[in-house]
Amino acid sequence: MTTPRGIRNNNPGNIRWGDDWQGLVSESQRTDKSFCQFKTPEYGIRAMIIILRNYQRKYGLSTVSGIIKRWAPPNENNTQAYINSVAKATGVSPDQRIDTKDSRFMMKLLQAIIQHENGQQPYGFDVFVRAVELAGL
Repeated sequence: MTTPRGIRNNNPGNIRWGDDWQGLVSESQRTDKSFCQFKTPEYGIRAMIIILRNYQRKYGLSTVSGIIKRWAPPNENNTQAYINSVAKATGVSPDQRIDTKDSRFMMKLLQAIIQHENGQQPYGFDVFVRAVELAGL
């Protein structure tokens, strides 16, 4: 079985190239033209944390529905199925208010997004703890 692209790239959120993220592989090591490649999964998850917190802080997105519509736009995804999957996995309704500063909820949200993006969530709790530390939160 082939390892999913997001896992291979240490980018389990499938974040596209654009921002100069901490922990990116050097330009000579890049093999994926579309998606960021990180040195470790912790750096990829760190980027996810920062993006998700910015969605709430900058854009006022505070529901799974609002966050996933921005994360996975309908022109590229079955966004409604994605919303339903993440809401179910995190134990909230799609339009229930959430707080991305709540570490326990954020852990569930990250795991649900990783599962949906890759069809698996292979990381242990320690990986998420290190990612949160790298994010300086």
